Amino acid sequence: QVQLVESGGGLVQAGGSLRLSCTAPGRFFSARAMAWYRQAPGKQSELVADIPSAGNTHIAGSLKGRFTISRDNAKNTVYQQMNSLNPEDTAVYYCRDDTYKAWGQGTQVTVSS
Repeated sequence: QVQLVESGGGLVQAGGSLRLSCTAPGRFFSARAMAWYRQAPGKQSELVADIPSAGNTHIAGSLKGRFTISRDNAKNTVYQQMNSLNPEDTAVYYCRDDTYKAWGQGTQVTVSS
């Protein structure tokens, strides 16, 4: 059972930035596809961004230009940088290991207007 550990959520004012981190223990992290999802209150979960082991990253269309995803394989960590946050970005953000089909516990992001 892969246990992902997320951090970096919190309360931020509109227009601010946050960086989420997700550490995935285990071997061969560089070969694992990772992703971030989010779920806002009363809404379905949605894919925010994904990053394969190699190749191009993908950001959900509405978030392009504000969100980026990156990884540091030496630290077994994937990051999500979120800029120009607005109240509609308020959600619980989940890290996902697509290779091992594992989820993190989620980290709350709240954007105040």
